[in-house]
Amino acid sequence: MPSSPDSVTSLGSIRINGADCGVEALILGVITSLGGFLFGYDTGQISGMLLFSDFKNRFGQEDTPEGRDFTPIIQSLLVSLMSIGTLLGALTASYTADWWGRRKSLSFGVLVFMVGCIIQLTATTSWVHIMMGRFVAGLGIGNLSVGVPMFQSECSPREIRGAVVASYQLLITFGILVANCVNYGVRQIEDSPSSWRIVVGLGIAFSAPLGLGVLLVPESPRWLAARSRWDDARTSMARLRGMKDDPKHHLVEDDMREMREVLEKERSVGVGTWGECFIPRKNGVPKQVYRTILGVTIHFLQQWTGVNYFFYYGATIFQSAGIDDPIRTQLILGAINVAMTFFGLYVVERFGRRGPLLVGALWQAAWMAVFAAIGTALNPETNSVSGVVMIVAAAMFIASFAMSWGPICWVVIGESFPLRTRAKQASLATAGNWLGNFMISFLTPLATAGISYSYGFVFVGTNLAAAFVVYFFLYESVSLSLENVDIMYSQPELKPWSSRKWIPEGYTTRLQRDDEHFRRRAEEDGQTTAVPSGRPSRAVDEAGLEKKRSGSSGNGYAGTESREETINRAV
Repeated sequence: MPSSPDSVTSLGSIRINGADCGVEALILGVITSLGGFLFGYDTGQISGMLLFSDFKNRFGQEDTPEGRDFTPIIQSLLVSLMSIGTLLGALTASYTADWWGRRKSLSFGVLVFMVGCIIQLTATTSWVHIMMGRFVAGLGIGNLSVGVPMFQSECSPREIRGAVVASYQLLITFGILVANCVNYGVRQIEDSPSSWRIVVGLGIAFSAPLGLGVLLVPESPRWLAARSRWDDARTSMARLRGMKDDPKHHLVEDDMREMREVLEKERSVGVGTWGECFIPRKNGVPKQVYRTILGVTIHFLQQWTGVNYFFYYGATIFQSAGIDDPIRTQLILGAINVAMTFFGLYVVERFGRRGPLLVGALWQAAWMAVFAAIGTALNPETNSVSGVVMIVAAAMFIASFAMSWGPICWVVIGESFPLRTRAKQASLATAGNWLGNFMISFLTPLATAGISYSYGFVFVGTNLAAAFVVYFFLYESVSLSLENVDIMYSQPELKPWSSRKWIPEGYTTRLQRDDEHFRRRAEEDGQTTAVPSGRPSRAVDEAGLEKKRSGSSGNGYAGTESREETINRAV
């Protein structure tokens, strides 16, 4: 967690983790995290709505002694088609984020979500009508699920980036909890259409602050720089560092220099395409396909940890287990989720990315095994002890997820991809998340109808697979700038399990800059001429540039080899 903000500089920045962070960067983190709240709220609301009498009577298909209810396949479609919408929204988000900028893209996502909510509110008796409303709302949520972590990663100072992006997951958990609270509150009027319409309608009210507020914060300096708007990028960077009145401050200069070097290198080989996310090319971007596959895999496995097995169908599961008040049980699990995610904000900065993900996956596998074994061996409908143990196992599972796989997966996709194809790779990774989400939401009613609680053993296997992927393939990116993450992936001898020890050139630790190194680099960069836009001219002194490369300690892209050799080695 950030250290106490014990000093506010004369330039308006707050010192956190030993570095200057602008108040606007913190405001940006809070506003954009509302996208996570909408994600969580939309996820949590359906679990309780499926139990409301009016909702089942209007949209159910079969008559039971207790009234109308949903067939398993229709229930699967009603819940899961939203995930198909989010998957498509995630894939299209790369276009809107690149075309319009990160801020306007998020406002567009909010607008689409509102339209989806309105379609749901107008449904009367057709389950297809409300399902299509959830699909459209999903398009908006998918757009936000890509845009928010990417925007946060590009705008947050590296010293607080992990905590800021992890706050997205915190707001997801808070959204789930609020949805559970609303469901719990309106269950007294479950025989009225107002019950489920209140739940859906509140989503519109919750989304408005994000759609409007995001337009008031700075645009991503990296998006601006990628379009050669260097003056705007500098202003944005200065605002995010709390130095709006001193855009030439050395911290802003150092951040701009790191960003410029990587951008110039990427520009030299053209614009990123979808193809290079999948097909290895000698384009100077290290491990590009590797990182695409890693991001998609980690986010797919985040869903297949089994967390939405509880959040989508928890109320139904605990009702079938003989729990007297399943919505209250769901509310308790949601509260645990929120409380432990606060601790997760500390974990992500204190222990990094790899360790918590590895330990979390193993812990989740253990408790899911307990849940499945007890539920299978002792029928919870006739054995009260079995039901209590299952609730405890679910609570321990969710506590672990909230501290590890919940927030950290979003941090990983926010900081692992190169700027050249960041929007596209983030879209693909998030689409992998929603594909896993769709499979869980669609298959769970069918699987539980067939193999009951033994379905939990599937999640034991997927959690063990997740631990394997993290240990052998994920690099530790804690406290690195996004540009230095690129450099880390270019080190041919560096292995994921030893990557935490890697320190970039010009730093004594990952958090401590070598001021002498940056002063020397600034003097060398004096050879670069500038055009009026503030962007370095192409007429860079190549001899000076090669001399600078040849003086590298080996932690950068190049040592003594030529530019072409550097690119070949990096790829």
